[in-house]
Amino acid sequence: MPKKRVQKSQSRRRKPQKRRSFKTYLLGLLIKLGVLFSVFCVVLLIYVDGQVREKFEGKRWELPAKVYSRPLELYAGQTLPMDSLREELRLLGYRFVASASRAGTAEFASSKVRIFTRGFAFPDEIEPSRQLLLEFSGSRLQRVVDERVGQEVALVRLEPVQVGGIYPRSNEDRDLIRLEEAPPYLKEALIVVEDREYYQHFGISPKGMLRAMVVNARAGRLIQGGSTLTQQLIKNFYLSSDRTLSRKLLELPMAIAMDFRYDKDEILEAYLNEVYLGQSGVRAVHGFGLASQFYFGRPAAELEIHQVALMVALVKGPSFYDPRRNPERAKARRDLVINMLADHSHISAEERDQALAEPLGVRESRRLHTGSYPAYLDLVKRQLQTEYRDEDLSTEGLLIFTSLDPLAQSRADSAVSKVLADLEQRHGERAGNLEGAMVVTDPRTGEVLALVGGKDTRFEGFNRGLDARRPVGSLIKPAIYLAAIEQGYTLASLLKDEPVDLRMPNGDIWSPQNFDRQSHGDVILVTALARSLNQSSVHLGLDIGLPKIIDMLKRLGVERNIQALPSLLLGAQEMTPMEITEVYQTLAADGFRMPLRSIRMVTTAEGEELSRYPFQLRQQVGAEPIYLIRHAMQEVGRTGTARGAYQRLSGELNFAGKTGTSNDQRDSWFAGFTGNRLAVVWVGRDDNQQLPFTSTGGALPVWTEFMHQDHPEPLISRRPAGIESAWIDERTGLLSDPMCEGSRQLPFITGTVPTISVDCGQFQPRSDPGEPEEQDSGGWFRNLFR
Repeated sequence: MPKKRVQKSQSRRRKPQKRRSFKTYLLGLLIKLGVLFSVFCVVLLIYVDGQVREKFEGKRWELPAKVYSRPLELYAGQTLPMDSLREELRLLGYRFVASASRAGTAEFASSKVRIFTRGFAFPDEIEPSRQLLLEFSGSRLQRVVDERVGQEVALVRLEPVQVGGIYPRSNEDRDLIRLEEAPPYLKEALIVVEDREYYQHFGISPKGMLRAMVVNARAGRLIQGGSTLTQQLIKNFYLSSDRTLSRKLLELPMAIAMDFRYDKDEILEAYLNEVYLGQSGVRAVHGFGLASQFYFGRPAAELEIHQVALMVALVKGPSFYDPRRNPERAKARRDLVINMLADHSHISAEERDQALAEPLGVRESRRLHTGSYPAYLDLVKRQLQTEYRDEDLSTEGLLIFTSLDPLAQSRADSAVSKVLADLEQRHGERAGNLEGAMVVTDPRTGEVLALVGGKDTRFEGFNRGLDARRPVGSLIKPAIYLAAIEQGYTLASLLKDEPVDLRMPNGDIWSPQNFDRQSHGDVILVTALARSLNQSSVHLGLDIGLPKIIDMLKRLGVERNIQALPSLLLGAQEMTPMEITEVYQTLAADGFRMPLRSIRMVTTAEGEELSRYPFQLRQQVGAEPIYLIRHAMQEVGRTGTARGAYQRLSGELNFAGKTGTSNDQRDSWFAGFTGNRLAVVWVGRDDNQQLPFTSTGGALPVWTEFMHQDHPEPLISRRPAGIESAWIDERTGLLSDPMCEGSRQLPFITGTVPTISVDCGQFQPRSDPGEPEEQDSGGWFRNLFR
């Protein structure tokens, strides 16, 4: 019995011990879990902080390269029609107002224009914003006055037109702005509408989250997030847009870490540049800077209250509130933002009423850039890719300054589209599916001013200006005649225009004919070129030899392989419009070869110069032969195949050029130049079908329409010292007299003037001194009608 009591007593003592042990175990477990959780939270915060810092302090965005046109220079004495200035300002997004009182505005009067320029940071210097008064006399700019200082200025550059960009694979685009550059009320509107406690909370808003939880509980699903602006930035920067619990849970510590690490204004500035605000084709529009251009065609700093309110309204849903597709819905949301600004005393009641009365005022076009020229951008990209990696071009925010002339490009686009449409209407099905291409350069510099790749000038597809290899037809002839002049021919040399039969290696007989199917006997060289006589060209080319012609083409700028076949003499050689432009650029530049260039300079996003593409030239042909061939090419317009152009153009323009039609009339070409413009035009069909017109009915009208719109300077050729003039007889090529019928004055290289004169009867001596005077007078009278 005692033994049993002892055991019972011991068992009683053990039970309390077991209870204390369980509590201790549970407490220890909780402490361990707490420590582990704390360690996990610390590790998570360190990881999250590292992730936030890596993105926020490193390369935040893949920034596309921005491609700019040439800046329009304003100086006294320049030829600048007021309508051309207006068009340039329109492309720059200037507003035409009654009083130009803020940047980006202009006012036009009968002979004066006031412009409040925006200024621009050029690589070589910063062009400040100015208040300019421009005084015109007709199409000439007489004075340029800076009204702020009350002084005339020698030269002012307007900001260049941004014509496009080179985009990253994500197809995102943005135009970064600083918070201090943001338009008035943008900051206030964002905070009032999206996050009123932004400057009070620590990255997350417990009150907002609680409110969202109540709304979601009532709805039975996630419909409201309660996100702060910081959380929205975290979502856009690092996370997906899916409304899932895991994403929201990860969003919270990242928002706290960002708020702890960075200043509120710095976070807000990143938000301004990151928020998604629309879609331009395949390109996502991010940030208020780019959205301002996309919706209103002007910099963000120039936005007014109602425009700021519309963009803030789009934050909630750019697609749902798209002002182009859903204008009523967008206006209701915009007006809500305006009223909220007024309710929180950021704007007055008068400002509110005025803003509410404004229309949406968005641009019709969904293109990011008013002057977006895909063919020209294609050329820029190809030239850049020889020196830069694709990744650098699409992600480093490089600034690319080109020679594109927005006015010339606009006129080239218009000429191609207008004339091709007219041709299709006039010729019906026979001219169906016409296409065209055009290259415009400045013959003084070799800069490409405009490039058209097809009838649809906004189409980002096959670039015919760079890639359409077509037989050039008679555009080859100036190279043949120039080579002949170097071999001793003159403009008065007689050429045979008669049938020629050549046996080809395969046994076929090649018998080229003139377009009119007629032979014209002996003709002088200048006439043969002006009238584009095929038989004369073949006889001439065979006489001087194909190697000489190929050498001339190479010197003029052809880099591709050229086969030494007789068909070369009639332009069977295929070239692209850009390649044939290289040839005519050398002709237009007095025999100096200037590699065509579209890029002037490349800089970093901060303006540090990376590459410069200076003016280069090398003399390939002597001044005297070039002077003669240019004279002959001017006759193409005066008396030859392109004389129809002067029905539309001023006779003072004095252009030089050449028509070209390929075999079986499949390609229509014209290349011509004035003092400051060279333009090469091709018209044809992608399926290579025959055209119902020649060069004079297709390419020449396009060229003429462009020159009519562009108002170029006339061609004035300086006569080299080794050139002299003489009167010759057109029929024989011999010396003549200006009073003789059929005589014309031609330039000659010194020492090549004909030495034999033709007797035209003007000074015919009398055989008998006693012969009556009437007989001599009758001979003189008859000579008038020879």
